Amino acid sequence: MLDDQPIPVLPRLSWPDVWGRRLDRHGLSAAVYDRPADAVAAMCGAHAQVLSAAEVSIGLRVAGATRDDVRTALWGERSLVKTFGPRGTVHLLPARELPLWTGALGALPPARNSMPADARLAPDQIDQVVAALAEALADAELTIDELTAAVAARTGPWAADPVVPAFGSMWPRWRQAMHLAAHRGALCFGPNRGRKVTYTSPQRWLPGFQPAPAPGALADLIRRYLHAYGPATPQQFAQWLSAPRRWAAQLFDSLADELQQVDLAGTVAWVPAGDTASAAEPPYGVRLLPYFDAYTVGCHPREQLFPGPAAQRALSGGQAGNFPVLLIDGTVAGVWHHRRCGPKLAITVEPLTPLTVSERRDLEDQAERIGRVLEGRPQLTIGTVIQGGHA
Repeated sequence: MLDDQPIPVLPRLSWPDVWGRRLDRHGLSAAVYDRPADAVAAMCGAHAQVLSAAEVSIGLRVAGATRDDVRTALWGERSLVKTFGPRGTVHLLPARELPLWTGALGALPPARNSMPADARLAPDQIDQVVAALAEALADAELTIDELTAAVAARTGPWAADPVVPAFGSMWPRWRQAMHLAAHRGALCFGPNRGRKVTYTSPQRWLPGFQPAPAPGALADLIRRYLHAYGPATPQQFAQWLSAPRRWAAQLFDSLADELQQVDLAGTVAWVPAGDTASAAEPPYGVRLLPYFDAYTVGCHPREQLFPGPAAQRALSGGQAGNFPVLLIDGTVAGVWHHRRCGPKLAITVEPLTPLTVSERRDLEDQAERIGRVLEGRPQLTIGTVIQGGHA
């Protein structure tokens, strides 16, 4: 009979440990990054559906940065790329990491298509659309209408059929594959043409660009995610990517030698192997995070990040990011909103509990920082935020 084997004791982390780690790694304990691309790499991409919000997200993490620095990184230096990232949503990603991101995102299992059967793209049609986009954008920056014409000319009139419901209108059929084309490295955003958005090929900006091999890219993405948002579970990683949970669990299992389990306040979660240290200091301080900030969207579980009344006030149907949030000591403690009127920036903050003297002082400093990022003169008001959540 074999002797009973001792049950291994997992390293233990508390929630204050975790909030401190995450704040440090996101550059939110202090603005610790020198360049926008470094900050974006640290947070695994900046959500950019609202580009001005992405400018604030990045600016808060880079010492002395303004929105103009972010725009220069994106359209001047091209150290950032605007494209479709996790969950098929618009993100800014570091240009140097685009091979990794496309290698990983292009390897995700096909998502369930909720469109009616007669409106869907078949797998071979998706391939045709992606190839058509790659060809059309190889030497051009095209608007969405120009892309529709180019794709239909290369595939067939079926690609332009207006069958996709979107924002009160109907989009052409091919647009179902737009984010997939970006994930496969065939498309990214180009600079605006007046008020019109354009798209181009990332190979025009990154000569020699190719998606990285999928196995290594997926492994690297998990390590980066766990560094920024860990300890975390495969299910939380799957939610962040909008990927199947079973697939994520199998992927974590395949990397068992590179990952490590920890005890997070009684729950088993994962970190990169050896990454079990607590934060150098406990979480502290006040931050104003904009719409869809990566910290708000990526940190789990929601009930820890949005404790008590914060869940009712700052979540939208359980979804994070729809409200700009007041962060105190790493967790959500209110909402805020800003409105520009010429050079003035009216900032209204609605705390969910009374602020201490030091928290009020930190909040005033944070409003000044938001003003510098957005290049406006801030006027802070403590009061009720009447604006609803962003769609």
